[in-house]
Amino acid sequence: MSKDKNPRRVADNEARAKLRMLKTSPQKLNLVAGLIRGKKVERALTDLTFSKKRIAQDVKKCLQSAIANAENNHNLDVDELIVAEAYVGKNMTLKRGRPRARGRFGKIMKPFAEVTIVVRQVEEQA
Repeated sequence: MSKDKNPRRVADNEARAKLRMLKTSPQKLNLVAGLIRGKKVERALTDLTFSKKRIAQDVKKCLQSAIANAENNHNLDVDELIVAEAYVGKNMTLKRGRPRARGRFGKIMKPFAEVTIVVRQVEEQA
């Protein structure tokens, strides 16, 4: 009488991790996500380690989580993983303000973003 198991949202040779509430704009985060799309995970981790962008360390943490999910939950080989997808979404925006001249009020928007990383196992062609 229990409920059916939820179907997997990714394929059998994939694993994913999502990181929410990153304190940066989605546009800036997408620049860092573009660095790792389509690369092998070792190369992507190296690129994120030596990137000068502040948010790169958080993206690296998300990528390491996706790799750990692939290894521990889905029994995938870490050496054959590539970053299949890395996409960015908007999250909430804090609305702040600052008094301006002549009784006006200047809006200050402080955006948050989220990143989703999907790693896929591909067999090496020899």
